[in-house]
Amino acid sequence: MKKRKERIDRGIKARSSDIFALLSWREMLYLAAPRLLPVIVCLLLPLLLGPYWQKVLLSVAVVALLAISWDILAQTGMVSLGQALFFGVGAYCSGAMNHYWGLSPVLTIPIASLLGGLICTLILLPVLRLRGIYFSMVTLIIPLILVRIVEATKIFGGTEGLSGMTPLPSTWFELYLSMAVLLAVLFGFRRMMDSDYGLVLKGINDNDRSVINAGINIYWFKAQSLFIAGAIGAFCGAFMTHVYMFVGMPVFALDYSILPIAAAVVGGPGTLAGATLGAFILVPMSEALRGFGGLRIVLYGVFLVVFIVALPEGIFHYIQRKYHQIERWVEVDK
Repeated sequence: MKKRKERIDRGIKARSSDIFALLSWREMLYLAAPRLLPVIVCLLLPLLLGPYWQKVLLSVAVVALLAISWDILAQTGMVSLGQALFFGVGAYCSGAMNHYWGLSPVLTIPIASLLGGLICTLILLPVLRLRGIYFSMVTLIIPLILVRIVEATKIFGGTEGLSGMTPLPSTWFELYLSMAVLLAVLFGFRRMMDSDYGLVLKGINDNDRSVINAGINIYWFKAQSLFIAGAIGAFCGAFMTHVYMFVGMPVFALDYSILPIAAAVVGGPGTLAGATLGAFILVPMSEALRGFGGLRIVLYGVFLVVFIVALPEGIFHYIQRKYHQIERWVEVDK
């Protein structure tokens, strides 16, 4: 007798998909738990970690935000290899305003986030018509060009950068600001991508010709998506400028481009939550492997390969499927 494995929704998922969820605490908890868990984790982790791992947690939040930024672009059909562009532009905007004009971080961070998103959008506006690898290559090249421009012209301190930035009030302020922004971006933009506006963005990725035939200007929507992603990445750069009290050429480092992509792929692209989960796994893992010296990169690469081969859909998709569905073996009719 031949059998095959099938997946079916759990009974509680079917029941809680309707208004009847309001009549059962168990079903309400079933719906609320996936949303409450990241909030609880982000609120409690800073209290449970030591000083070193608190700094690692800051890096986790920054990589998670950059991964979310990458995922938003990818869902709109723009695969970016240059998240360092967003990070670096935001860092230099915030650093320049604080260094030359003496503005407080309370002003420089939000202004740099919006200004950085706008600058990145204007830089990439001429190449929005490019698709696939061609757009990706442009996003990879531009940060490298900006590094050479800073080095050759010696603007913003040249190779030495700008130092002595105004620090944020305390480590606790840094931690909870980063966690609050991460949660706001995660839940806010997940809601956006599930709205009619998000469906248009996803439709551009699935079949842009059909969206054009519906009378929608896809390049206007792409520009909006680019501004949103750029503003998120620019916030990361502006924030870390005041954490490190320094801004220089390293803000355009390739690490700020590659690690967010790895986080999104490992966690599960297309969900935003998967990008966040991937950052919470990969960044601490990278720090934990520092004790292995030269073998660190080898072990890190092995972990990445195992994750991608074993769970090509991403960790978040796997957990989500196990949470909502059960698997059983059924007989196959001959």
